[in-house]
Amino acid sequence: MNLFRNVKAQIIEMLTSLQAEGVLPAGLAFDAVDVMPPREAGHGDMATNAAMVLAAKAGVKPRDLAEKLLVKLKQLPEVSTAEIAGPGFINIRFQPDFWQALIPVIFKEEAGFGGSDMGANEKVNVEYVSANPTGPMHVGHGRGAVVGDALARLLVKAGYDVTKEYYINDAGGQVDKLAESAFLRYREALGEKIGEIPAGLYPGDYLVPVGEALASQHGRDLLDFPKETWLPIVKDFTLDCMLARIKDDLAHLGVQHDVFTSERALAKSGRVEEALKSLEDKGLIYEGILEAPKGKTVDDWEPRPQTLFKSTQFGDDCDRAIKKSDGTWTYFAPDIAYHYDKFKRGHNKMVDVFGIDHGGYVKRIQSSVAALSDGKASLHVMLTQLVNLLRDGEPVKMSKRAGTIVTLREVLDEVGSGVFRFMILTRKNDAVLDFDFARVVEQTKENPVFYVQYAHARIKSVLRLARQEEGANVAAALSKAPNKEQLALLTHPAEMELLRLMGAWPRIVESAASAYEPHRIAFYLQELAACFHSLWNNGNVDISLRFIQKDAIDLTAARLALVRACAFVIASGLAVLGVEPMEEMR
Repeated sequence: MNLFRNVKAQIIEMLTSLQAEGVLPAGLAFDAVDVMPPREAGHGDMATNAAMVLAAKAGVKPRDLAEKLLVKLKQLPEVSTAEIAGPGFINIRFQPDFWQALIPVIFKEEAGFGGSDMGANEKVNVEYVSANPTGPMHVGHGRGAVVGDALARLLVKAGYDVTKEYYINDAGGQVDKLAESAFLRYREALGEKIGEIPAGLYPGDYLVPVGEALASQHGRDLLDFPKETWLPIVKDFTLDCMLARIKDDLAHLGVQHDVFTSERALAKSGRVEEALKSLEDKGLIYEGILEAPKGKTVDDWEPRPQTLFKSTQFGDDCDRAIKKSDGTWTYFAPDIAYHYDKFKRGHNKMVDVFGIDHGGYVKRIQSSVAALSDGKASLHVMLTQLVNLLRDGEPVKMSKRAGTIVTLREVLDEVGSGVFRFMILTRKNDAVLDFDFARVVEQTKENPVFYVQYAHARIKSVLRLARQEEGANVAAALSKAPNKEQLALLTHPAEMELLRLMGAWPRIVESAASAYEPHRIAFYLQELAACFHSLWNNGNVDISLRFIQKDAIDLTAARLALVRACAFVIASGLAVLGVEPMEEMR
């Protein structure tokens, strides 16, 4: 139940009534009308911009229209006060029972509370991670994995039909270098002294077990083959090993994809030619010579004819090469085909999660989606910034086993997937994130993951204590949902504030999903946890505000219901982040 959406529907009914009364002209669209939290909490529970967005089109002054709307709002029994603010915003405050009635709804839906039908089951493809299978995953890949997975969960919560996809970059020269590197480790496993890994190959120890597995399976047979024979054998074997490792790392992070698409398989299927033929049929492919890139001179850049895509017609900075002068595809060509394949699979809405180093690639791939779909499909790209690994404020040294990086698995083994996932989402995806191993496990309110988990664990502790109380009355308060009379006892300002914040959860889900911003969920959970902890602390100062009042069972039932509902909302939010709620803190 989205209270904000319900109130918006009521306001639109009032506006329709004003049309019937001749105050507003017929045919006036209400699409821009919204109901949101007021800019300052002290101004009310909700605010509407209806008079502001409709006045000019209706030919009236905003405050005059607001006055007309105000009359109708004040007729609603659940409205306590309604006031005009500034040039025409309306701030609304509701009666306590408007918020108290939220608790039975939450009890009914439990951790499912906040779910929405906004997406109307529309298909969305979210592609994330898509790391080259040439080495172990690092924390940068982990950030993309968490952002993409949390977004997918959020979109599902908002009512979309989501496909989670991984694009395997298993073609090109880097994969040949991977196979050559694995072949060196194969020779090493057979007892050869390979010395220092040659420049250009992958030096990390992570390929040692791959070499050993090759030796176990093939013995010394591969040594007798020429390179053109052993290279495809070793390449396939190594790619399988690396992809299995990536999937295992992702599983430890709580990430599972629905679809894995291979670049090599895409190329072999003829779908690259099919996609480019579609662009050619639209008159969007031509032979031409690009201008020199910025900063390049005639001395270090050679103009040459290439096959180009007219991406500038779709908002790109310049047209893009899809075929080199030697007749081979550029790396852009299979990516065009891949997104065309997504579109043909029925995905008119696509999201790609890229590392920040792919920022210059966004416009060209968006232009190809617009061209191939004739504007029917959209592609939203999220760029993930760098993660700085620290320990007590000092940079963490690199991993010898990985060669150049600290692996994602090393981080997960130390702090756990829940901590990693939550901390990644405490910053917007395009902001640099400092991840301090020492601080993310501290049990202080400055540590957001602890602060939120502690709120959930505290509530569970209260409920356990209630069940252990002498006599049946307190335990009975937990055995059934509170009635309306009991809920009416929730009147303290801190209790009402917690109810209002829980009531905002469905709106947060919809707004975060619309903006493709899963970090909003982490921000909301921190605010909700702070509100609960404040309520808890009130009971330490004034014992009459404690949750369990042995001599006031109805009040106890209401307060226990309040905190149980809060636990459901916290669990609902953590589920979107892919984090398991804690029952107790140790």
